Amino acid sequence: MNLQILHDAAIAAAKNATIQHLTKHGEDLYCGFAWVHVREKASTKLGRALKSIGFTQNQRQPEGGGLQLWNPSGTTSQSMMLKEVGAQAYADVLQDFGIHAYIQSRAD
Repeated sequence: MNLQILHDAAIAAAKNATIQHLTKHGEDLYCGFAWVHVREKASTKLGRALKSIGFTQNQRQPEGGGLQLWNPSGTTSQSMMLKEVGAQAYADVLQDFGIHAYIQSRAD
């Protein structure tokens, strides 16, 4: 598995899902953030590979707290829902390839 190709496919899926959701439902007024979380130590082979494509270490739990990729769809909207939709689409692609990824979010 080439992780860069997987990342590119996941980014495309995140952008597509965000655009589809926005087209169908519009933009909600609930502001917030969403990101993809992979519970993997940064020092492992997978952890180092994820860091090479843009994942960062969880700053709140630095020792074994996992890696995160914020707003993978790249949306400039403040809508938490749009960011969640994009993050979920990205996580789904990783999960299809056996990487245990899930989303987290918080209101602003």
